[in-house]
Parts: sequence; structure tokens; C-alpha cells
Amino acid sequence: MNGTVVAIDGPSGSGKSSTAKAVAKRANWKYLDTGALYRAATLIAIENNVSQAWEIIAAIKKNPIFFNSDPKDPRILIGDRDVSADIRSQRVTDNVSQISQMPELRSYLVDLQRNIIEQAPHGIVVEGRDIGTVVVPEAALKIFLYADLAARALRREAELSGELDRESVAKSLDNRDLADSTRKTSPLRPADDALELDSTLLSLDEVIDVIWEWLSRKNLLGLPKIAVIGRPNVGKSTLVNRIIGRREAIVEDTPGVTRDKVKYEAEWNGRTFILIDTGGWEMAPEGISEKITAGSESAINEADVVLFVVDAQVGALDEDSALLELLRKSHKKVVLAANKVDGPSEEALAHTLWNLGLGEPRFVSALHGKGAGDLLDYLVSVLPEVGSEQADDGYRRIALIGRPNVGKSSLLNILAGESRVIVDDAAGTTRDPVDELIEIGGSTWRFIDTAGIRKRANQDSGTDYYASLRTATALERAEVAVVVFDASTPLTEQDLRIVTMVEDAGRALVIVMNKWDLVDEDRQIQIDKELERNLERYPWAQRVNVSALTGWHRDRLAPALRTAINSWEKRVPTSKLNSFLGALVAATPPPVRGGKQPKIRFATQAAICPPKFVVFASEFVETGYRRFIERRLREEFGFPGTPVEVAVKVKERE
Repeated sequence: MNGTVVAIDGPSGSGKSSTAKAVAKRANWKYLDTGALYRAATLIAIENNVSQAWEIIAAIKKNPIFFNSDPKDPRILIGDRDVSADIRSQRVTDNVSQISQMPELRSYLVDLQRNIIEQAPHGIVVEGRDIGTVVVPEAALKIFLYADLAARALRREAELSGELDRESVAKSLDNRDLADSTRKTSPLRPADDALELDSTLLSLDEVIDVIWEWLSRKNLLGLPKIAVIGRPNVGKSTLVNRIIGRREAIVEDTPGVTRDKVKYEAEWNGRTFILIDTGGWEMAPEGISEKITAGSESAINEADVVLFVVDAQVGALDEDSALLELLRKSHKKVVLAANKVDGPSEEALAHTLWNLGLGEPRFVSALHGKGAGDLLDYLVSVLPEVGSEQADDGYRRIALIGRPNVGKSSLLNILAGESRVIVDDAAGTTRDPVDELIEIGGSTWRFIDTAGIRKRANQDSGTDYYASLRTATALERAEVAVVVFDASTPLTEQDLRIVTMVEDAGRALVIVMNKWDLVDEDRQIQIDKELERNLERYPWAQRVNVSALTGWHRDRLAPALRTAINSWEKRVPTSKLNSFLGALVAATPPPVRGGKQPKIRFATQAAICPPKFVVFASEFVETGYRRFIERRLREEFGFPGTPVEVAVKVKERE
């Protein structure tokens, strides 16, 4: 599923439809009334005078059911005929329970429902029966909405506009409840992890407020995104750093330092949002600038609000006007920031930007901070309440690291099946860490593409220095580091230093030998020797040989990642650990030191991520014996793909 799914189950008349539509409108998500699909199928059965499941399915295939999932205008069609009103008739209501209990028909309609849900890009609220238990049991939030019979009858009477009196409606609902509770296929019941909500005494607004609070607590409300767009060297990255309150985005006087679009989480006055820093947009880009400009345009498409940055000291150039036309075609909310307004003279120049037709230019000096607070006040005031970016989506975080030009970005693009980040023959094309959600091996992973780590960066400035800092931060955020080597060239000291950096950070490790398509049989033998000689400390590392150019063996990466993560999070029961340790020490006691024989008393696993074991002994234990314990731990319990730490704590007998 692409976005957040909220599943609302409950008996007829409990307010599912009104609630689901209202929540979907507020979140700007899609909406699906699954009951309407069953009603449409019932209408088809009645109109075609068929009663068997296979006959109804055949009739549906001739006249397919379509559902318009816009919560502001939800409509259901049979073929090209709008039947939204027809399916609410009493004849459909009297027959829908019987029709909906046909297993073959239910299975067919469940597939249809899931297909609609899959097409919701950001989120969808699905209401009906069996949503949380059958249709989308993996929904992020499951709600069982109910009310007493009198309240439900009152609501349904209002919906039917006087077609039936309240007593008849109540009787019909009571019969529906009995039928639902005794269904053989799937009796109506809450999902095991559903949150139950009694709406009997609550107004619609109160019900929505409760659900909104649940969504907030579960961190399911997407964050709005602001794309920072402009020509090269107008101060976009400086402004990004000012907004997020730290030096994250690379800043230099040279145009074109920022290349890929980079996302940062920011907060102002209690509002959290995603800021997308982009490379400079150019009207007639050439070479790598074409890819940078394409990335800027992609950021515009995914943003909720665009922050258009113009250099107030220079004024609007032809390139700004051309970019403005692109922004107008996007139909996105655009906020104009007049940057580099450091004094009265620049303010006078900045007033000419009214001519762009974007309303009031927001004066700001990104370098000195002047006007930044006012700009942020305005930005958060125009942000939608809910955006499309999840603050903490729960996906596993994988950092791609390695020397420059070993193929990290190419690997990310081949895994994604499309160009997500800029790839160029020039070493060092990637400057900032770039997050991308990619589905491989049946799971979605958050890959973080990083800049190539060079031998030595300037101590406190320069592009390489900033890129090195960003890479270290990306490694801290990650759970697994995929260290990419160029298989066509000999291993270097820098390759080995990067592997050591991963071990020191305590991250799980997968080694990828890229460019395997360029390697002949002799080189393959040589690679094995190089790895055995230079990485003798890391025999536990998972290894995958791939070609990022052709995609060869890319399917082997996901199993290696899963193995590494499982080992990274593995915990050994204390009883098994001490049983193993007792047998080990009995067979091979620790060496005597200073005339004393250390006694191993017991051990415990102190932590996971990565696994850390503490051995309690009467005396200091030699480093070599600790490594011996680690080797035997791995032989006994596994731990492929993760570093393991064995510490010894001296504990005198009390």
C-alpha cells in the first residue's frame, strides 16, 4: 500500500460513512465505501434477475463497478451509469445481506476493494464491514464504530428521508445485526487490535476529533512538504540551514553545489514539516545541470507548498520568469522569498518583485537571519494540515556508503527501477545524503544514498568536508550499512577504513561488490584473496556480487539485508548463553595471567543493535580469549552480518 489506510468497521447506522468521509476530507485522503460495492452488486443481481454468485460476477464483468474515491463527491457507477442513489433503495437494502454472504462474490469484491486502496497515493479511509479483519487487516489504524439501536435508527431514518418510519428502520437494523452476527463467512466483529468507539452520545465532530487524536498519537498524519526552488546561487541552501536551525545543507559560493533534492525535517511554532532543498533550476541546462533541473521539477511535483527564492540584490532575471511559468502550471501554492535583503537599499530593490504576480515578496536575509521568523510564520500558516510525508514511517534504514564513483547512486536507481538520484561519470556527483523508499524482495526499505568518502577532507570547510559530515550522520541514522566496492579495481586503504567506520558505529554490514559485469575469472579469484587478506576481521559480513549497470543479482540484496538485521536484533536467552559458556570454559579455560587463573562466573546479553555480551570473571581476561568467545558465540548462535561485542567485567567473589 502506498499511503496510510484507516479502516472503519461497525454495524449499519453507526455513522461509518459520515465519519469516514469527514476524516478523509480533513486529511485530504481518498475515501472508499465498501458497502456501496456490495449494494451495487446487489443492484446488478436484481436488475439482471440472477441469484448465483458466478452469475452476478459475470454480470459485473459485463458492466464493471467503479467507485469515485473523492470524499467530496463519492459516487458509484455501473458501467457509465451513476447508481449512487439507486443502491440506497429499500429493495437493495432488503437483499444486500443475502448477496454479501456469497463467498465467491465476497472474494471477487474484496479484490476490487484492495485494488482501489492500492491506488491511493497518500492515504485512504475505508469503511464498511470486515475492513479491519478481512480486506485490510494490515491497516495502520483500525476502528470499530458502534452505537445503540435507537441512535442508529434515528440516523438511518434521516438518511432515508422519510421512506420508512423509525420503528421499521429499527427493525430492519436489528435484522441486519442478527444476520451479520451469524454469518458463516465472516461474522461482524472488531479486529483484535481495533480501537472501539461508541458514537451513541457523540456528535460527528466529536467522533472525528477522537479519531484525529488517535491518528496523531500513532504518527499517521503525513507531514507537509515545502520545496525550496530557485536559480543557482540565490541562497537556497543557506535559507534551508536557517530554517532547520543547523548547518546541514552544503553551502559554498560556487553555483551548483547542491545537486540532488535533499529532505530535512523542520519545526516552527509547533508545526513540523519537510523541507526539500534542490539544485539550481536552469532554463537551458546542459550536462549534469539537466539532471539537477529535473530533480528540482520533481520536487515541485511532490511538494505541498513551493518556496520560490529570488536574489533581491540582482532582481528577477529571465530565468526566474521562465521558472515562474513552470510554477504556475504546477498549480501549487507558491511563496515568494526575496533573499539577501540586508538593508534599506535591498528592500527598495526587492519591492520590484511584486511584478512577478505572486503577491507580497517575503523579505529575508538567509545569511544573517533577518526576516526568517516572519517568513516561517507565513509558511506554516499556508501549509495543509496533513501532508504526504510520514515523520516516522517505520521502514528499515539502509545507508549506501563507499568511495566516490563505486556506483552507489547507480545501485539505488537500479533497485528502484527508475532514476531517483543523479548519476554521472564524474566522481563526487552525490554531495548530500538522499533518502528514497524502494521496494525490493517484497518489502519497502528506506535507502540513504551518500556522498563518496574521500581519503581526507578539509578540516572545517569545503564540499568534501560537508559531504563527509552528512555521510557520518546518515550512518548514525541507518540500521544497516551497505558498503559498495568497485570489483573491477583493487581494494584500497580507504575501502577498509569505511568498513571499520561501520563496525565502530555498531551497524549491521552488507558488502556489495559492484561492477561484477566488468570482472573476469582471474579477477574474481583475486578479489577473494583480497577480501580474505584485508577483511579477515569481518568474516561475518554479508556479501553480494552485483552489477548496478545491468541489475544482475540485485534480487540477492534483500535477503542479505534481512539476515543482517535479524542478527543485529538477535537476543540469546540467558540460560542458553550460560550453558554454552560453561561448556566452552570447561573445554578451553582462559589463560593464566599473573599466576592467577581467571574464573568465568556467568554472562548476560546487555544489549542488541548490535548484540553486546558481558562476561563476569574473577580476573582480567586476555583480549585473545574474548575474541575466542566471540568466534565460538558466532559458531553457536550465528550473527551473520552484524558486529558482536564481548566485554569482561571483573567481579570479585563477595
